[in-house]
Order: sequence, then C-alpha cells, then structure tokens
Amino acid sequence: MPRITQRTRILKLTADGGARRAEDAVAGEEPLEIRIGGRSFSVTMRTPGNDFDLVAGFLVSEGVVSHADHLPAMIVCAGDEPGASSYNVIDVTLGPGAVPPDPTMERHVYTTSSCGICGTASIEAVRKASAHPLPESRTPIGREVLLALPARLRRAQPLFERTGGVHAAGLFDAAGELLCLREDVGRHNAVDKVVGWALRENRLPLTDTILQVSGRASFELVQKCVMAGIPAMAAVGAPSSLAVELAKDSGLLLAAFSRGETINIYAGTRHVEV
Repeated sequence: MPRITQRTRILKLTADGGARRAEDAVAGEEPLEIRIGGRSFSVTMRTPGNDFDLVAGFLVSEGVVSHADHLPAMIVCAGDEPGASSYNVIDVTLGPGAVPPDPTMERHVYTTSSCGICGTASIEAVRKASAHPLPESRTPIGREVLLALPARLRRAQPLFERTGGVHAAGLFDAAGELLCLREDVGRHNAVDKVVGWALRENRLPLTDTILQVSGRASFELVQKCVMAGIPAMAAVGAPSSLAVELAKDSGLLLAAFSRGETINIYAGTRHVEV
C-alpha cells in the first residue's frame, strides 16, 4: 500500500563542521492513474491518501462532473498480483448529467505534482464554463476572518509538521471555522482533494466559503475555485496576472500575501468588510 510518508537515512551537516547520520521523514509521492470507464484519462503525481477525493475534485476542475450524482462509482483497480490492489489506479463510472471528456481536448497522460493545467491541450480548454457561477450579491467577509486563516491553516497541517514538504488547502466557512483540510506534494492536488470531499459530501456549490492555500495564487487554483463555486480564495504567496484576471472576470474575491497581520485584495474588494 502506498505510504503517506517514508523514512530515509540522511547526513546532517552543521556550520560548525559537525556531521552526523540521522533519519528523516519525507512526504510520499507516487503516480495515480485516473480512468473513466476503463479508459486512461490522466496520470498525476500525488501524496497517497484521500485518493477518491482527489479524483472527484480533479473531475470537477476538468468540467466532467459538477454534482455528486454525476459520479456514482469509483473503484481501486487490481494490481499485478492475483487478488492484490495497485492502489495507484482508480476507475470511475460517470452518471447521467456528467460531461465525458472530449477526446480532442484530453490532457496529456502525465501531469507533475507541481502543475495543475500544463497538460491541457489548448488554452481554450482552460477557461471552462462553471456549473456553479458565483453570485454577484453575497455577504461580505470580515477582514479579521481573512487575517486569521493562515495561522488556522498552519495549525491543522499534521503532514507538514512531520515532513515540511507538502502544500495545504483549507476550506473555511464565512466565520473562519475549518470545514476540510487536505495536504499534498502538489498544491493543485490539495485543492482537488478539498473540492472532491465537497462533491462526495454533496456540498457543491461551496457558497459562503473561503479557500486558504499555503502557496501562491496561481491561475489553476483560481479556476478550481470557480468550478466548485467557491466565492473567495486567499493565498500566503503572490498571485499571478492571469489568476487576478480570471478572479475579476468570475467575481471571485482573491486575496494574497496573507501573512496574519496584512493581506492584499486583488479582486472582489466589494466582498470584503473593511
């Protein structure tokens, strides 16, 4: 069975000339193949764990599913040994209302853990139409809530505490209470795992929620929020120009450089209670 963490031997060096052998924990990273009806759709590198959430969220991001009944079944495929499971291949069955991927717009087979959309066949496929458009009128989010999220996210990251090597995505309600947190070596995977959890819990669209991420605000993360109906996203790091553009076009509240004491609002300023 794939492991979330692995132990490895290291040589620890210090500035004063010291050297010693030790053990360290590193985050697991293994490929996961996603199949639709037995046909390979994508392979992504991920930290094992919450794999059904990852697959469900990935399919939301790809515009294949948008409601729980669009994804009636997911199975872990058998491995090479009789009666064994590979744990690294998941086959999904799509239900009525799902949108099977267009073969002419399919992703390349392999996606790295650092890339959310680099396998997309064309730029036209990136700006997907969401089944959960963001409402123009909604309750503003308080600045105190936004400022408190990075610390709350950090306190709820057990895998980062052990390895220091994973990204995190946390879904919070409008009052700043944590609803779901997922960690992964890939920042887009962490978000997909959160969105997939919500789909499987029949919570989409995720109105009145905020997604806090541990890294930067990239285009693909903003896109994932839009596809899941998440109206606000905050990032510890910087945003990209395309992320800001998509946020403005979609009505998303986009905040970045969220450091606990200060935060920059790049889009959706009218949705912040200042």
